[in-house]
Amino acid sequence: MQLAQLLIFLILFPLIAAFFLLIAKKEFERDWIVKLSALAIGIVSIYLLITTYDKGALLVSVIPAEPTGLVMFILEMLIAVFILYLGIKYKKWLVVGLILVQSVMMLYFELVYAHSVHIQSNLFIDEFSNILALIIGIIGSLICVYSLGYMKFFHEHHPEMPDRRPWFFGVMFLFLAAMFGLVFSNNIIWVYFFWEVTTLCSFLLIGYTKTEEATNNAFNALWMNLLGGVAFAGAIIYLGMFGNGVMGLDELMTTGKVIALIPAALIGFAGLTKAAQLPFSSWLVGAMVAPTPVSALLHSSTMVKAGVYIIVRLAPVFQATVTGYMIAMVGALTFLIASGIAISQSNAKRVLAYSTIANLGLIVACAGIGTYEAIWAAILLIVFHAISKSLLFLATGTVEHRIRSREIDDMNGLVVRMPKIAVMMVIGIAGMFLLPFGMLISKWAAIRAFIDAPYGFLFVIILAFGSAMTVFFWAKWMGKIIAVTSDSKNIEGEVDHSEWAALVSLAGLSFITTLVFPMLSTKLLEPFLMANYGHVAQLSQDNIIIMILMLFLLMVMPLSILLPHRKHRHLAPYMGGRTTTHDMRFSGSLGVQKKTVLSNYYLHDWFGETKLKTWGIWLCSAMICIMVVSAVLRGVVL
Repeated sequence: MQLAQLLIFLILFPLIAAFFLLIAKKEFERDWIVKLSALAIGIVSIYLLITTYDKGALLVSVIPAEPTGLVMFILEMLIAVFILYLGIKYKKWLVVGLILVQSVMMLYFELVYAHSVHIQSNLFIDEFSNILALIIGIIGSLICVYSLGYMKFFHEHHPEMPDRRPWFFGVMFLFLAAMFGLVFSNNIIWVYFFWEVTTLCSFLLIGYTKTEEATNNAFNALWMNLLGGVAFAGAIIYLGMFGNGVMGLDELMTTGKVIALIPAALIGFAGLTKAAQLPFSSWLVGAMVAPTPVSALLHSSTMVKAGVYIIVRLAPVFQATVTGYMIAMVGALTFLIASGIAISQSNAKRVLAYSTIANLGLIVACAGIGTYEAIWAAILLIVFHAISKSLLFLATGTVEHRIRSREIDDMNGLVVRMPKIAVMMVIGIAGMFLLPFGMLISKWAAIRAFIDAPYGFLFVIILAFGSAMTVFFWAKWMGKIIAVTSDSKNIEGEVDHSEWAALVSLAGLSFITTLVFPMLSTKLLEPFLMANYGHVAQLSQDNIIIMILMLFLLMVMPLSILLPHRKHRHLAPYMGGRTTTHDMRFSGSLGVQKKTVLSNYYLHDWFGETKLKTWGIWLCSAMICIMVVSAVLRGVVL
């Protein structure tokens, strides 16, 4: 297949699958459409990598481009009308105001400047977009397959919820189509269109259950992303007014900071909103009200990755500017504060949410610094975060359905009740806490990138303390999972085969990615860095050693749980002299038998959500203001 056909297939095929899923009413039909579509998308994503990984950046002309742009504009206006209707219906006046402003801005651009914009190549592929395509095509598809069993179980145990699975899977595949379009688009107007489609899809999926909480959280996500959309539209108008016809990402990268910095700052602001950086993190936490596959899709392979993707893509423009350093500081503070808040959370999905926000902050910090070493670290984080976090979200959703709780303390002894799921969660957790503490704190990756930046010691301090917090909240969760209890029965037989397929695939992918990452770095990351920065970040011997340690922790330690063991004596727990029994009971006052309860430290007084988030909102808001003002001043001066 020709390159253009491959790219168009990956954009349009999920859209076609979405249509058939909307009209497929029988569960048998839906299952096969999802499975075959996921298989096709995954295979084509891999084939695209195989055929283009050594070709560098390839620009693709799509004919006819102008009619396609007109169709996109009409669809944008239809989306705006739909959002406007919902905003009025639910009396969400901030949403109404933002969508009106955004629509007027794009209508003004279409009438005044669009006719003068002529882009030769509307699509492109390079090493970075290939990596994102693999994440979307493989992990996103596996999440859709997992959803088959999960949503069946969900509606069987929540009969009060209307069963809208055809609609649910249709929106999921529409989401994948929009993400492919976003990472393959060279035309900034096309990027904006797909950007808005992801905003709409996230709104619809977060509000899936139609409860009052779900509706409010969906609108909270919508207005924050619409605020970013207004900034994105402002960047397009600026380029129309002063860009001398520049409207391609390739042109923006080479046009110089005189033209590029202001629109890059506006698009970067949009990226901060979609990546849920402070002060916009609440929408991602609120998304936890949605079914688990939605959380996994938003947090690992699609929505938030769109935000960090565009910031990393624009990193050469931000390099060595006050605007870039402010973006980096927003990311660094978000990493530190969200890691602290995660310590105080007992709800597993909220821990995953704040962990996501923290890791995205680390990626944004690297992108804001913008050096080749920092970008190497950022892309490394994107890859491992997508795999590990999707595995953790899906495993947590499976556990929640079986034990009827999201609380980490209720997962005590999970290794006895659901040993295989526990192994997969340990693999995911090991992958997550090793990233900032093992992979990035290496001799010459992030630390050197941060030190070389002005006031780099601040970034290093933030990275060190945030990483320590990361290890703390992951380790205490892992401790609950692997605690051995004697009064629990195995309930793993209730897990649906589609859930097993997705979980086993993601666990295996964690191992495979770690194993082949040196080759991934050599074949994809290094050529990308050379093309964009003229330098190469190579894996050193220290990094190879870290990789080997990661492989050990990712495979040997978790799998040892499943190895057949000889029977051992169960000793009574030691309670400082108090008489205890093997089933975790002890003699309390007046001889009353009480059950021993193991509980985690949450340190609410030090890491309470309200306290830390308030500081984070004010500090990051100030950084964003400085970011925009510095971009405007530098643009004016230059």
